[in-house]
Amino acid sequence: MREILRAFGGPLSLVIGTLVGFWLLILVAVPQVAMLDYSLWSQAANADLSAAIDRAYAEATMAEFDRRAEANPAKATELDEKLTALKRTIAELEAAQTSPPKTYGLQNYTRMSPLHAYIFVRTILSALAVAAVALVVCYPIAYAAAFAPTPRRAAILLTALLVPYAMNELLRVYAWLMIFDYRGVLNSLFAAVGLADLEARRWVPFLETQGALFTVMVSVYALFMVFPIMNTLQTLDPHQIEAARDLGASAWRIHARVVIPHAKPGIAVGVITVFMLAAGSFAVPQILSRGTGGDWFSQLVYRQFFEANNWNLGSAYAFSLLVVSLAIVFAMMRAFGVSLREITK
Repeated sequence: MREILRAFGGPLSLVIGTLVGFWLLILVAVPQVAMLDYSLWSQAANADLSAAIDRAYAEATMAEFDRRAEANPAKATELDEKLTALKRTIAELEAAQTSPPKTYGLQNYTRMSPLHAYIFVRTILSALAVAAVALVVCYPIAYAAAFAPTPRRAAILLTALLVPYAMNELLRVYAWLMIFDYRGVLNSLFAAVGLADLEARRWVPFLETQGALFTVMVSVYALFMVFPIMNTLQTLDPHQIEAARDLGASAWRIHARVVIPHAKPGIAVGVITVFMLAAGSFAVPQILSRGTGGDWFSQLVYRQFFEANNWNLGSAYAFSLLVVSLAIVFAMMRAFGVSLREITK
């Protein structure tokens, strides 16, 4: 805080602190606390209340018929009082049925079916696989950009990476859908060389495979892996690589003993970011698989909130994904041997 005060002065530091506090409180803490609260209670509908309401309505209907046919003033007054009591009872029962009491506990976390638990585990493992594939694909790109022989070549490489991101993410996903679709670009090429028959519906079902999903996710989230690694590699003195090469080290050994250890903070940031984005991705599996390649856990969370209208179970699902993902993130930091301070540099 003292460094911020020295750098920006009192008034601007107050504005920065207020904005950061607003972001942490309103956009981070409050939604998570609300989601945690929703996940810890449920309202169970009481079948006995429905039966009691039906009986009360039937009794009130009979009382109204009796009241219309009753000529004795004393009995009419008695029936009026009975009707008033029944209407009061019906109102109380309907209120209890509309807003049943909240039951706090972990029941929402134990209601996950075996199928949903399987999808949860598969989503986490698939997100880890996406991060691993993205690292393998993006590390050479980041290295080439960081140690480009000329600034012009580095600018060309980075421009080629950034141009696809000038489009909205949804448009890029739909572009990949046109490539992998049953009658898309790839299957049309296969049909042209006799490897597929679109009219007979004999095509390669790319959309039903995890490979297509991984390809699109790596493409969509590539920059989140490239830039952290590239920024870290740019701080590496090229003379260290030259010295290792002069001492007879092979290219593999140079990367294993010099480049990768130096790039560990950037690799950790890239892997963690891609993993979190992939684990919580909704648009990519929803648009690409369309129910043919298996659900992603984020799709189950969406259905609990907006189709089943069960916000309590949806909150439990979402919070479970958040907790497990954070646990994996801290495990990754420990595996890479980097601290939070190193990652944020």
